[in-house]
Amino acid sequence: MRTLLLIDLQNDFCPGGALAVEEGNLLIPIANDLMPRFDLVLATQDWHPATHGSFAANHPWRKPGQVIDLHGLSQVLWPIHCVQESFGAEFVPTLNTTGIHQVFVKGTDPEIDSYSGFFDNGHRKATGLGDYLKAQGVDELYVMGIATDYCVKFTVLDALELGFKVNLIQDACRGVNLKAGDVAQALLDMQSKGANLITSNAV
Repeated sequence: MRTLLLIDLQNDFCPGGALAVEEGNLLIPIANDLMPRFDLVLATQDWHPATHGSFAANHPWRKPGQVIDLHGLSQVLWPIHCVQESFGAEFVPTLNTTGIHQVFVKGTDPEIDSYSGFFDNGHRKATGLGDYLKAQGVDELYVMGIATDYCVKFTVLDALELGFKVNLIQDACRGVNLKAGDVAQALLDMQSKGANLITSNAV
């Protein structure tokens, strides 16, 4: 079953959003074009409580980009983003959400962040995505979305660890690049673990 996984195509990650990724909006037409080519289309959605520990605003004297220890894990602090039920957490309005069969939310626990669509950052709890894919008989994924060096990367690495074959649609991803070279390194990390890097015109 050909399966497409859309990572966090949400308002807050696109230009004008609270944690805007450059050119994030350019991914929406690609997603809309790709969806009809797949039997199954799934999406992940950052879905944070306002009290989330990854928000710099919830830590006195801290600012976005700083790194802290959050309950035993290294945590990059971010601007407040993708708060549950907010406009920023919604999918970009031009995304054809009628083509999405199932949505998996992540980052709902205020005490731990969840970059991956499969697990939180400490692998303490699963989102249900892995079990769902196995129940559907899926063994291969095509992945695109935001951000290459965070949520896309960790979703891909977890998918590979779970035994899925992963095709990363490279031109359908955009990154944060908090430090210069982060995106390039993320691509190398995914490829070295077994991800197949392709372009959307090869799908």
